[in-house]
Amino acid sequence: MDLKGRTAVVTGASSGFGRSTARLLAEAGVRVAGGARRVERLETEIALELDVRDAESSARFVDAAVNALGGIDILVNNAGLALGRAPFDDSSEEDERTVFETNVNGLVRMTRLCLPHIRDEGHIVNLGSIAGRQAYENAATYVASKFAVRGFTYALREDLLGRPIRLTTVDPGLAETEFSVVRFYGDKDKADAVYEGVEPLTPDDIAECIMFALTRPFHVNVDEIVVKAQAQSSGGRIVRT
Repeated sequence: MDLKGRTAVVTGASSGFGRSTARLLAEAGVRVAGGARRVERLETEIALELDVRDAESSARFVDAAVNALGGIDILVNNAGLALGRAPFDDSSEEDERTVFETNVNGLVRMTRLCLPHIRDEGHIVNLGSIAGRQAYENAATYVASKFAVRGFTYALREDLLGRPIRLTTVDPGLAETEFSVVRFYGDKDKADAVYEGVEPLTPDDIAECIMFALTRPFHVNVDEIVVKAQAQSSGGRIVRT
């Protein structure tokens, strides 16, 4: 499918998977409205402030994006995070709320707000995680949030059946982005240690998977893409040199 002339909304577009996906979409001739809290870091044609945890911020973003784009062909729900890597006993309600509000409520909210504006032959891409397929230790809240994303994606697939809208979940494994820096509350040394002795996925690897799903002929719906580093078999098993 040729994407030239189409429009896209990408959440969390200021870094990582979101930034790479927005760039590849633009290179394919797509007009992109990117949203992020750090609006100054956005490189999209239409750069708008967005906090998916906040209902008013989300509604303002969608209104502005639709006004600028004239409608939506592609929605990439990318905004997400993890906080902490410790047994659940050490979890805090504040961190739990932030993770669920971002990864689950924010994704559901953005889908609900954008869906009335998604045109025929549109496509929704949700960024999941291998954590939403197989649990690993010391990540209960994040794992739960990504299981919720996967469940929502498949429930939405049922609700959209018969409508000309495709739906894909992309579930990455170990990938080097700002994800670990955020997870460890800005501790760069701890974040760097996550990637020691292994070649992780890159944001471009994931963006290319998203582009693959988007560019299939319309009668083809790629339900899910699961992608891991070659040295990783699950969230908890990685071979390091």
